[in-house]
Amino acid sequence: MSVDDDAGLAGDTGRSILSAGTAWETPLTSPVAQDAYFRDAAAVLAAPPSVVADGVLVDLLARHYGLSGEIKTLSSEVECTAEVSLPDGRRLILKTSRRPEAVESFRFQSAAIATVAGATGFVAPLVLPTSGGGLMFAHDGVCGYLQTRVEGTPMHRVARSPRLLRDVGCALGRLDLALSRRELPAMHRPVLWHVRCWPRLMELQRYLPPGPVAEAVARSMRAFEREIAPAIGSVPWQIAHNDPSPFNTLVSEAGIAFIDFGDGCWGPRIQDLAIAAGHLVSDPALPLGGAEHLIAGYAAVLPLSSDEAGLLVGLMRARQSALILINYWRAHLFPGNADYIKKNVPRAERGLAILAPLDPARERAAVMAAAAMS
Repeated sequence: MSVDDDAGLAGDTGRSILSAGTAWETPLTSPVAQDAYFRDAAAVLAAPPSVVADGVLVDLLARHYGLSGEIKTLSSEVECTAEVSLPDGRRLILKTSRRPEAVESFRFQSAAIATVAGATGFVAPLVLPTSGGGLMFAHDGVCGYLQTRVEGTPMHRVARSPRLLRDVGCALGRLDLALSRRELPAMHRPVLWHVRCWPRLMELQRYLPPGPVAEAVARSMRAFEREIAPAIGSVPWQIAHNDPSPFNTLVSEAGIAFIDFGDGCWGPRIQDLAIAAGHLVSDPALPLGGAEHLIAGYAAVLPLSSDEAGLLVGLMRARQSALILINYWRAHLFPGNADYIKKNVPRAERGLAILAPLDPARERAAVMAAAAMS
């Protein structure tokens, strides 16, 4: 059976769905539903990456796009990601999977990328339509989509300057503005990186080595459950990228680029800022460890409310803790791929240690001062 999926734009009403106040509960309304969401989300990351043979990829490329080229499989934690080099010199990215839950993930990813096409202030891939005009395909148990390959240098390989960090913050604000315009298919699918799952992540604490990091993680997650979770519904929620890490943020000739929308979902808008800023905390001499200029750039595009300023550092610590917990757990499951899985862990551990001494009053003051920087 072969399907070109035009449903990738289902629900695209053209209206903004930015909201606050009720999103924390929607669409899960009971402890049973919450538990099922967490278990389903964990199951996605507990499974090994999907493998699709090169010969199958060649056939899918020809069948659904009328293209042929050299296939090179890239590192990936969940789906099968391959680079396609066409005879004319163009390079594309083909994402595929044999796992049933990937259909919903690819519906979201392809629709999110299509939604931000044409937006200014940042760079993102473009989705190439199938021969049938759909955003994705499904054929004989394999689903996937094809996108352009963004040329650029990952941010973790680039020397940081105040100007660069401000540019990244501005670009991330523009990305969030573009994503706020649409309701997308599968935006409520289970995602373990969603804040909804974080109170349950301490179940993974046994995979952490004992010591200061484990203790800091426990403190941060207790603070999240006690102080952040009850208040997170008061800030705007929308479609978010949910993983603007230094590996998914590129510096290109055309501007700051964002790739890999696989963790994207409906969540607090400020979550994107918390994730990006949390990865930049490295200088203990600065109140926010060096994330100040990125926060300033973001706030220049999307000014922060007092509530957002008060929650940001707690979200940064909780996301750093979630990264440590999830990646130690997955490294235990897949020891052969542990180095790749834990690539961001040292950065999160260092950032968590730097942010640990801040109290709520100093957190809010530091964020407001950063947001006010010219």
